[in-house]
Amino acid sequence: MSSSSADQKQGLDTIAVNNFREYLQIPSVHPNINYGLAITQFYNYFKYWQRKVLSVKMSKRNKFICGIALQYNKKQRITSEEENASTSTPSTIKNFNQLEKLIQEDDCVKFLENQAKSLGLPIKIISVTPGKPIVILTWVGKEPELPTILLNSHMDVVPVFEESWTHKPFSAHIDEKGNIYARGTQDMKSVGIQYLEAIRRLKQQGVTLRRTVHISFVPDEEIGGVEGMRKFVHTNEFRDLNIAFALDEGMASPTDEYALFYAERCIWHLHIHCPGNPGHGSILLDNTAGEKVTYILNKFFEFRRQEKQKLIDNPTLTLGDVTTVNLTQIRGGVQSNVVPPELVIVIDCRIPVTVDIKKWEETVNRWCRDAGQGVYIEYEQKQPQIAATKIDSTNPFWVAFKEASDELGLKLKPQVFPGGTDSRYVRSIGLPAIGFSPINNTPVLLHDHNEYLGTQTFLRGIEIFSKIITYVANVEERSG
Repeated sequence: MSSSSADQKQGLDTIAVNNFREYLQIPSVHPNINYGLAITQFYNYFKYWQRKVLSVKMSKRNKFICGIALQYNKKQRITSEEENASTSTPSTIKNFNQLEKLIQEDDCVKFLENQAKSLGLPIKIISVTPGKPIVILTWVGKEPELPTILLNSHMDVVPVFEESWTHKPFSAHIDEKGNIYARGTQDMKSVGIQYLEAIRRLKQQGVTLRRTVHISFVPDEEIGGVEGMRKFVHTNEFRDLNIAFALDEGMASPTDEYALFYAERCIWHLHIHCPGNPGHGSILLDNTAGEKVTYILNKFFEFRRQEKQKLIDNPTLTLGDVTTVNLTQIRGGVQSNVVPPELVIVIDCRIPVTVDIKKWEETVNRWCRDAGQGVYIEYEQKQPQIAATKIDSTNPFWVAFKEASDELGLKLKPQVFPGGTDSRYVRSIGLPAIGFSPINNTPVLLHDHNEYLGTQTFLRGIEIFSKIITYVANVEERSG
């Protein structure tokens, strides 16, 4: 590598790390995330009226701003319930300094607008749900009529317990080893920035891809994606993207392998109601709620033991290959000396694609019937089983992905994702999607304290995505 090339690469690496750290420093953390769209709209609305009024005395400034906020709320038809639900709605902004602080601290949209400008890419902001913007950057290909590639990531991160962190969780501190500490380093702000930085390098090299590439940044994945990707895939705006294949998040790997996910387990959250005879705590009553709970839990825990044993007996299996069941809540009872009329147990169940869910449901229903009279199940969540993405020669995008990986010398470990990501919504409408985060030799710290990512691992991921994006976006269209 020539000295000029080395200097150029170092310059690109510096830009990438700085962009990554800036993105991490935006605290887009649940609950009540301000992604920036509503506040930015209000800011623009305020500036418009500020220009209309030539002079506003400082003593009347706050009154003026509150008046504009009320006008804006009426314009946007924000209900009083919505206003009370979030501290970031314009009606709660008391002065201009507070408004500017909100914009500075919590504006993913503005950050991405700046990224689009620096890359020379058009940007579109879609609001499927008010206050939940979906940001799309687009790199148009040589054959824009072909079905396109989607590179998806989510903007939101899970809450933190700051007292348990070595470094402040939104400081993006870099330690002496080059590790960047922040919530979202692994899950999954790194991947979103790696997409953009890979495209920056390809564009600088003069590369033009066959297919158009859309880079999407979506809200609320960490709370199920209900107001984000789940709704988005059923809109005309999504259909107009003409997606053929999608990439989304994966997971870190503590070994030299790279985890790759082609499917996800479906999630069931069962609230099992166990009614029984109430009475005094000193009496040995028949048909009590506690007896029914005990019977059902024994069945679940025995099944759980068997699934754990599968992992022990076969080291090639991963968590995504077995059904997990966990007791997460028990509700009921009024006081210590009263036998309750009902107890409710809540079970978190994750079912792999290899399980016949009809037979599994029959099994659970049988346990409930055998437990005693009146037991019934209320489903908080009951996802359907979604077909896996094919990772064989019938999927040309997988073939291209694998060729790129082989050329880079990556050791891939295909598996079923143990939790849930937005990929399930993409697959649910029949599109192939692969979950992949180019992070290896790193402890899995998503949702954990002291989440971090090594700088060199992050930069290596950009090189990996540069190759993978080039290969999958140059897949030829098959005729017939």
